[in-house]
Amino acid sequence: MAIRIVRLGSARTPDEGLRIGTVRRPPRGVPKARFASDDWYDVWYPNLAPSVPVMKLAQAATTEAQWQAFARAYRREMAAPDAAHSIALLAALSARTGLALGCYCADETRCHRSILRELLRDAGAVIAPD
Repeated sequence: MAIRIVRLGSARTPDEGLRIGTVRRPPRGVPKARFASDDWYDVWYPNLAPSVPVMKLAQAATTEAQWQAFARAYRREMAAPDAAHSIALLAALSARTGLALGCYCADETRCHRSILRELLRDAGAVIAPD
């Protein structure tokens, strides 16, 4: 078992397990009843998404320095007790069940999920290979 880091809306893998959307907002124009069947997510968990001000830092980042400023701000948010507990829980679950965490961004290297992957790994999560 392991955690997969995925792009929401992409086709699921057979062993992926529960898909969790770590996004601030649900997909636009998609009826709630179709979130799971259309491969968006089974559970919406915005607790691991960047806050709106921090998300705007990522969206505006055009330089490496700006991206690093976003990464520091997001890591700071994820160090707060509620987020840190969520990360620890998911890390522990990854040893027992398949999970997938994701976001909408096309480029993972410029998405909070790349940092979330590192935070989960640092917390001892079993991360599935890409």
